[in-house]
Amino acid sequence: MNTTKSIGVFDSGYGGLTVFKSIAAKLPDYNYIYMGDNARSPYGDHSFETVYQYTLECVEWLFAQGCPLVILACNTASAKALRNIQQKVLPVKYPDYRVLGVIRPTAEVIGSFTESNTIGVMGTRGTVNSESYPIEIHHFYPELEVVQQSCPLWVPLIENNEHIHEGADYFVKKYTDELLAKSPAIDTILLACTHYPLLIPKIAAVVPEGFKLVAQGDIVADSLADYLTRHPEIESQLGKASEKKFYTSGDEQVFDKNASIFFDEKIVSARVNLKI
Repeated sequence: MNTTKSIGVFDSGYGGLTVFKSIAAKLPDYNYIYMGDNARSPYGDHSFETVYQYTLECVEWLFAQGCPLVILACNTASAKALRNIQQKVLPVKYPDYRVLGVIRPTAEVIGSFTESNTIGVMGTRGTVNSESYPIEIHHFYPELEVVQQSCPLWVPLIENNEHIHEGADYFVKKYTDELLAKSPAIDTILLACTHYPLLIPKIAAVVPEGFKLVAQGDIVADSLADYLTRHPEIESQLGKASEKKFYTSGDEQVFDKNASIFFDEKIVSARVNLKI
């Protein structure tokens, strides 16, 4: 048995690093390869077909690097590409490989956070328009009211490191106020984009006291730990040398500089040439 394989973690850019950070903290022994498709991000406003094509190309690249398991640490990719990859591609081309997303694990537990049975979901246009969260959440919690709000400027603000400045406060308050105006019963906000944890202090400043702000990193990490326990045929293939490798389709120096904002470690990446 080859036990030098890695867990692949994919995102359209930097946001998936917030999930990867939680995964690596929960499961520090495994080998990981992170791939950010920065040259073609953000994915939020792309069509379903474009996001599917981009995501599949990156997933297949991770397979080729020796990753039998890939986590789509990107809500847009999970919403627009995961189902087709799982149902149409893997059974035909990669029957021994697995691809998991971030939406289902979150939907499985989100009901435990709310007391009013009303949650807000804040995400990219692509994630919100897909209706993936209401659909998945209602599988597990049919009684919940799910209210959505797209936040198209949050990712660009974060990826340009403008979220730390006062100028971002207006847009944080704007989208948060628009969400809360849709239902006074909301007591929990799900941050359905892996970039958004970086905005938690600013969001917390504009919501009522006692509001729950739910990020996905720890949820996905716990779900992955459970998955590996239940699937020894995958787990037994994985190397355990605590290696972390980073790749980007964009400029390596720019990636390394910005990635540290999300991952809290110095990162040295290599460039992957994809079809642009």
